[in-house]
Amino acid sequence: MIDFYTWGTPNGRKVSVLLEELGLEYNVHAINITKGDQHSDEFIAINPNSKIPALVDSDGPGGAPITIFESGAMMMYLAEKQGSPLLPVDARARYEVIQWLMFQMGGVGPMFGQTHHFVRFAKEDVPYARKRYHDETTRLYGVLDARLATTPYLAGEDYSIADVATYPWVARHEWHEIDLINFPAVKSWFDKISTRPAVVKGMVVPEL
Repeated sequence: MIDFYTWGTPNGRKVSVLLEELGLEYNVHAINITKGDQHSDEFIAINPNSKIPALVDSDGPGGAPITIFESGAMMMYLAEKQGSPLLPVDARARYEVIQWLMFQMGGVGPMFGQTHHFVRFAKEDVPYARKRYHDETTRLYGVLDARLATTPYLAGEDYSIADVATYPWVARHEWHEIDLINFPAVKSWFDKISTRPAVVKGMVVPEL
């Protein structure tokens, strides 16, 4: 059984969507980051970086329990555990997926997250920061749009963990002050993924 520690953020939801896509059974442990639950000794024992999500799989490699933090690592682990085509075995296809997963981890997540902070949550207005991160977020939407104008999914013809990872961040496009009408290929991709039953279910984990 998988114990999944999460909250209603894009990083948490990309893993819950993947759990649903893979049909894995899991127990949800809500870590209320607004109340500081991520800083408890119990959670730090699972993730020393005090960030959600994290998981503990009682049936890890060799049958021994394993603890994993960092959402990208969790996604690779889960897809490999199931032998899922969402992370292909073929080397070329696999690294096509991995590079777009890393694009999300290194670009989309951090930059969109900073836009969330300075546009919605900063206690004081910082015009330079708002512009810097909004401009970079807009640029990244352009990269996504250019890619998706040439292929149905980020890694090519097939849906993969790269799409699962990126979708919950794009789902907050209104927080980014981005109109998807201006990025038609992203909008088409987003609308298509939004209809997947596993996405619908995973996007409301945990129930808040």
